[in-house]
Amino acid sequence: MEAWEFGPTVRRWRDRVTPSAVGVRAGPRRRATGLRREELATLAGISADYLTRLEQGRATAPSAQVVESLARALRLSDTERDLLYRLAGHAAPGPDVVPSRVTPSVQRLLDRLANTPVVVYDASWTLVLANEPYDALMGETSTWRGLERNAVWRNVARLPTRVVHTPREQAEHEARLVADLRLTASRYPADRDLRRLITDLASGSPRFAELWDAETPPAPADTSRQKTIDHPATGPITLDCDTLFVARDDLRITVYTAEPGTEDADRLALAVVLGTQTLQPGAPV
Repeated sequence: MEAWEFGPTVRRWRDRVTPSAVGVRAGPRRRATGLRREELATLAGISADYLTRLEQGRATAPSAQVVESLARALRLSDTERDLLYRLAGHAAPGPDVVPSRVTPSVQRLLDRLANTPVVVYDASWTLVLANEPYDALMGETSTWRGLERNAVWRNVARLPTRVVHTPREQAEHEARLVADLRLTASRYPADRDLRRLITDLASGSPRFAELWDAETPPAPADTSRQKTIDHPATGPITLDCDTLFVARDDLRITVYTAEPGTEDADRLALAVVLGTQTLQPGAPV
């Protein structure tokens, strides 16, 4: 197959995906049975203009990250995903590469948490996806590029965050993230992108270099704890923060919840509503 078949293939697969299968609201006047181009672009985190150029063959060199995002949004099987990589001129990621695959079964699990803040990272703590409630709670993630998408970097570089940490908590959190990244590096020694990430982190952050070279690293990151988020519209919200591991695909899924009936639950619900709903002209206020 030739690379120019990438666009038509994406178009055919887009036509077969029903909106309900991917959590897209379909209005009563909808004619298309599959996804609209703008809907797929939103799900994949790319611009509709770029998707148009890909489908029409005017853009012919999508990155592996774009291919993975499209495969996830289209809910492709493993065989179809591998084909999409080949059509884009890439080799499908092998077992020696940090996986960023969100399988259809894991995606169905995430769909059931559509109203709960959820973020997914790969084993290098690079952002794979964040749902709308997460962005409403923590701030927009869709504009993050490069190192900005890596949680280790965001923490050691002390980039702005709504999470409230004491200095001691912040230092412990950074140390645990770096320790977990060291374990990841030991599992994927042949991953060149991972080695490049570690080099970039070490050259850009003395704090990371110090933690990476520590003789006795701390235990890997906690899988369950509470976090306080200082939300600009609702004020502080203290939530349970649980990180679930997908063993086969080496993913970290972090979920933020509050005990029902509490003030924190009310504030979380308000933050999600404010961040995910847009008032229409003429709508009651």
